[in-house]
Amino acid sequence: MTPPHYFCTIASLSDALRVGKVSSLQLMREVIARTREVEPRVGAFNSFDEEDALAQASASDLRRAEGRTLGLLDGIPIGLKDVIAVEGQPLTASSRMLANFVSPYDATVTRKLKAAGAICWGRLNLDEFAMGSSTENSAFKPTYNPYNLECVPGGSSGGSAAALAAGCAIATLGSDTGGSIRQPASFCNVVGLKPTYGLVSRYGLVAFASSLDQIGPMTRTLEDAAIVLGAIAGHDRNDSTSYPAQVPDYRSAMTAIRGPWRIGIPREYFGEGLDPEVESAVQSAIAHYRKLGCEIRTVSLPHTQYGIAAYYIIATAECSSNLARFDGVRYGHRSIEAKDVNELYFKSRAEGFGQEVKRRIVLGTYVLSSGYYDAYYLRAQKVRALIRNDFLAAYRDVDAILTPVAPTPAFRHGAKKDPLELYLSDIYTIGVNLAGLPAVSIPCGFTSAGLPMGMQLVGQPFREAELLAIGRAYEREHPWAERHPSL
Repeated sequence: MTPPHYFCTIASLSDALRVGKVSSLQLMREVIARTREVEPRVGAFNSFDEEDALAQASASDLRRAEGRTLGLLDGIPIGLKDVIAVEGQPLTASSRMLANFVSPYDATVTRKLKAAGAICWGRLNLDEFAMGSSTENSAFKPTYNPYNLECVPGGSSGGSAAALAAGCAIATLGSDTGGSIRQPASFCNVVGLKPTYGLVSRYGLVAFASSLDQIGPMTRTLEDAAIVLGAIAGHDRNDSTSYPAQVPDYRSAMTAIRGPWRIGIPREYFGEGLDPEVESAVQSAIAHYRKLGCEIRTVSLPHTQYGIAAYYIIATAECSSNLARFDGVRYGHRSIEAKDVNELYFKSRAEGFGQEVKRRIVLGTYVLSSGYYDAYYLRAQKVRALIRNDFLAAYRDVDAILTPVAPTPAFRHGAKKDPLELYLSDIYTIGVNLAGLPAVSIPCGFTSAGLPMGMQLVGQPFREAELLAIGRAYEREHPWAERHPSL
């Protein structure tokens, strides 16, 4: 049975658009209708501009009629996390601080998507300023998991994952600081790719932790991830951390790369706290690779246990610095209760930021303060180097590393009230950000309760094509993403 267009892949829709089986305007109307139908229950969008999206679709159809098609993404609706700037559209970071802010320019990834003909569709909900693992910390509303509306979609890119899973976009972009693409992808049965740090420009991304943040695609398949990555990757002089890496045709490259591969299984990632059903699903994936002739090797990442502590020192320190600009003076929320300049700073920030953001600002300010910098921040950076070296040492013996994405499937809304419990949701993902490596979450099954689970493949720096090829060897025979939610 052919799925509705809003559940189709970029690759299949691009073919259908090319031969005239569907128009971009028809596709966009179907996506809008689907969004209107399910959005009241899912809560994936902060806003969407139907008129603008339909105008973009009409422009795509006109280009196609004139023989000026811009490529595989031309006419495809792609949702953007509401921390990625789109000129003339709201840019709120799901915070009261930016509730009324409209972006005056495009992020580099937005500009590249537009150049490829993609329809930039909607502003997707997230944990405020990307600080969270459940999309319960949004200042506007929570987002719900399309596979079970009582559960969270993950975070912080929960809106991006939920919108895609629910059929409200054909692909989405998220940002990943400690697992914020991969964990919600795992919870919502979609593919989530965190590229190598520096491969995709951060210009126009509302900064959380600048040395950790990375924009990446969320898609239905690895082939679609390759298509979107090819469109958004590349050097950008507007981003001082952008790396001048060669950008191949990832879609062609991933099909040309053949195994078998050497796959590492880190002993530190399979222990206490790992849900039995998640472990069973990941072990089944390992068995599949063994059946394909891959060499499965146990590896050690001995500094894993220090990852959470190091991450929440470095990330909060950078958050404290980045969010200092929101002061009630230049832009953002400005308190009307302030009687002098000191009250203006205090009240504007107290009113504009939510509890989790305040918590991280306070932590970050503390670890950067005089007398504590060496004891906390400098030591955390040294641990970061050790974690990166662990991965690089393992890659002397293996081509990629396979792990769970999260210790559990999606949990119920309100189930994790203790912030430390939520922080531990990222235990398998933050090491990748600290090391600056590429990693992808791939659907690998469902629990007995019908909740999705994902596995994580971690690759070597700037070898995304190989990472996608390794993942594709599993995905070809396990098309879990074709199981859509029954909203």
